[in-house]
Parts: sequence; C-alpha cells; structure tokens
Amino acid sequence: MQRRRLLKGAAGSALAVSTAGLSGLALAQQGKKILVIASNQDIPNFDPHIATGYSASMLLRNTYDGLVRVEGNPPKVVPHLAASWTVSPDGLEYVFKLGTSARFQDGTPVTANAVAYSFRRTLRLAKGNAWMIAGVVDPNGIEATDVQTVKFKLLKPFAPFLSVLPWQFIVNPVLVETNKGADDGQEFLRKNLAGSGRFKIKRAEQGNLYEFERVAQPWRDGGNLDGAIWKIVRETSSQRLMLARGEAHIAVDLTSEDMDALKDRPGVVRILEPEFRTFSIKMNTQNGPLADINLRKAVSHAFNYQGMLDAAGYAELMVGPLPPGLMSDPKLKVPRTDLEAAKAYMAKSKYPNGGVKLTMVHVTGLEQQRQWSLVLLDSLKKIGIELEIKPMVWPDMVASTKTPATTADFFPVYQTGNYADADNVAYAAYHSSRNGNWQNPVYKNPKVDALIEKGRGEIDPKKRMAIYNEFQKMVVDDAPDIFGVLEKRRIAMRDTVLGFIFTPVASNAIDLQKLSLK
Repeated sequence: MQRRRLLKGAAGSALAVSTAGLSGLALAQQGKKILVIASNQDIPNFDPHIATGYSASMLLRNTYDGLVRVEGNPPKVVPHLAASWTVSPDGLEYVFKLGTSARFQDGTPVTANAVAYSFRRTLRLAKGNAWMIAGVVDPNGIEATDVQTVKFKLLKPFAPFLSVLPWQFIVNPVLVETNKGADDGQEFLRKNLAGSGRFKIKRAEQGNLYEFERVAQPWRDGGNLDGAIWKIVRETSSQRLMLARGEAHIAVDLTSEDMDALKDRPGVVRILEPEFRTFSIKMNTQNGPLADINLRKAVSHAFNYQGMLDAAGYAELMVGPLPPGLMSDPKLKVPRTDLEAAKAYMAKSKYPNGGVKLTMVHVTGLEQQRQWSLVLLDSLKKIGIELEIKPMVWPDMVASTKTPATTADFFPVYQTGNYADADNVAYAAYHSSRNGNWQNPVYKNPKVDALIEKGRGEIDPKKRMAIYNEFQKMVVDDAPDIFGVLEKRRIAMRDTVLGFIFTPVASNAIDLQKLSLK
C-alpha cells in the first residue's frame, strides 16, 4: 500500500509507467541480492562477436569472458581466462597460459581450442569488435599448442593488442557448432548465451528489461549479487526518480541537471569522473547536401559551441577527434563559432542561398542529445538551413546507419573508449572499414585510413605521436563531424552498492563481477 501511494500524482504516474513489470519482479525476489540498473538503451543482440554499444558491452562482459580484463583508474589489463602471458621482443608473438578453473556455463572447461575458435569466428564474421583485431590477427596465426596454451602470431606489430583483448569474448564451440545453422550460429547467439561469465540471462523483454541471474557455480569469486536487472527507462528524469526512491540502485544516463538535483540526496552517491569519451555530431559525407565539404565547413563554423557547452554541464569542448590522454594535440586548430566564416563557406557551396532542409536523429528520452539538437537547429537558422529533429530508439538508430542513403544528415555519437589508446577512437570513428556501423556510418578517406593503420602498428611512442598529429589535422580539414564535448561520466548509485571502482573505459557498461549489495 505504501508503494502504491508513492506512485500517485503526475510524477508518480510517469514513474509507474517506466517501471511497469519491475515492481512485481522485485517483490517476487525478496531476500535475494538483485541489483537494478536504469538505462535508456536496449540490448539489440547477445552475439559476442556481433553486438556493440554500451548496453551490449554490459551484457557481454558479465555473461562472457575474455583472456584478460580491464580494471582500475588509470586502467590496467589484468589476468582473467589467461593466468599469464609472454610477448616476443619484436611484439609479434603472444603466448597465453589459461587458468585451470575456468568453466563454461554448461560446466565444460574453457580450453585453448575454444579461444582459437572464438577468434577465428570473430574474424570470419568481421562484425562487432572484429575491427579491433582485423588486419592484425590472421586465423592461420592462432594456434592452440596444448589444452591450456594458445599462441598468436600477429601479422604486424599492434601497440594496443593486450588492451583490446577484454572485448574479444570466448564462446563455447560445442554449443555454437551444435546450433551453427547456415549463418555460423548468428541466429542462435542473437538470443542465447554460450559463455563462461558469472551471470546468465534469466529473462529478456525487449524495450522493458533484461534480468541477469548468477550461475550456480561461477568459476571465479565475486560480489554477493544473486542477479541484476537492466531496466529500460527512456527518460533520464525517471531514472533519477527511481534512484532517489530506491527503486533502482544505479542510473547510467543522467544529465548534469539530474546530477545537480541528486546532490546531497540521502543514500545517493554521485560519480563524476573524466574518461576517454567524446561526443560528436557526425555528418553524412556520402549522401545528401552534406556531401559538399563547403557546406559541412559552413555548418561547423555556424554551430554554437558555447551553447553546447552550457547545455552539457560537466564537460569541456573537444579539440579535434581525440580526447585528452590519447595522443590528442591541444594546439590543434578546430572550428569555433564564426558566422562570417560560415557564410563564406556557404557562398562556396552548392547552396549559396541556403534553403536546405536537413535531418538530425537522437536517442529517444536522452535529454542531453535533444538539447544539443536544439542548439544545432538554432545555429543552422542563421545560415538559412532548416533542421528536422527525429527522436529514435537506439536499435533503430543503429539499423539506420547500414547505408549512406538511410543515414541521417546528422547522427550523434558518444564514443566511449573500450581501451586506453588513440587507436580506439581513431579506428572506430574514422576508418572506412567501419562504414555501415553507428560509430562511423559513412566517413571514408584513403589517406586517413593509411595514417590510422600506420599508427596502429607503430610501437615507438614518438613516432606514433607524429602519426596521430597528422591524422588529427587531416580529419579536421575534412570536417566530417561537429567536434562537440568531452563530458565527465555521470553515474549515480545508492550507497548500498559496494565494490564499485570507476574505470575510464566503458564505465557505463556496468561490470557486475565484484559488486555487492548491503
């Protein structure tokens, strides 16, 4: 009765809608340690070699395992499936020794053959996180030398090799082969698990919630959680209310205003930390009016950067494509608001008199993106460009990036570092092999590709810095993005959550492994 009274009123009614199906589930699990996470992003796919995005990363890192994990701040690579490893002096050969205790969720041991199978499948499908190792690892260069030893002979030196391995997940080859079908197990793994992680999926309701349950005998120690619920809550204000009322333990999509509202709130802990995370508005360089570089440069100079920063709250402006700490050039010259320059570029474009109508999409319920869309709308009016703003759910946004024709003129992207290296942002966001993916829907430039590939393979730090300086200048000159803001990560949680350690990579893809509830 008390819970029902709390949900009365306008705000309560909105919250009641957002938590439909959750209260009954929570009440049914009284006595268990069930962590509730509020997020506005659905989980479109369970396949560890296809799925991307922070929501998918959250599911995968808790239901599957990699050879290593990333932990701490600053982030460090630590053993996981691999108990130890060695690296040859030339950086071309890595040998991993697996621990003896790792088990898949069906109880069978994780072997070197399973590791080799998983990497080969990743490379074969060439989707998901395959970009991290494509052109670096060859299927013929992976060898299981015994049951617990796997050797990688790289095609070329790759500076961040260890750093990408937490996101190369190992599948149970017997289970995948049994359900291989005609698509290499993609249909099966889309909705089923074949992992060794501490948690399995008990319940999945697209657009509503995903319930995690701890496996009966996890192979490694962790926190006291019996399970967790990834609850889809589109409005950040509703996430904040759920957290304040104790109906969620963690909220991962809060705005600066939400964080301000939670300041000094009893029982709430705010996490406000810098991380390797950029927000840019990508322009469709291959289809429509923005294929015109002069129009893109006009937009870049017309944009109200201070207005974006004011709406961002805990943030600073980007200086080019790379975040600080990842070989960024703080002296790089980037566009800032300059209407005279914008009009001069308009005069050089195919649309000197304006009259252009463009479209921007953003994630439904993500208030921050909606506000930035309005900043862009007001900015474009000053150079005679009309903007249509379309909110979309994340899976539909991802699907829209498959071709230039279906990609919006403006596509907002949070690029959160999965590993602490310039290659993470450079390759994912600007290499043409990523076209048709939300991280880089359409941008392509062969000279930029060559620099990115050169930077990946260079081990000497000074030479790498020179390569990435040239890369940054070339990208800025192409004007494929409105280089936006570097936000601090904003996460809030109840003080009943124990064991959380902030890591500036994939920090909103909550790692359940060591968390506990008191």
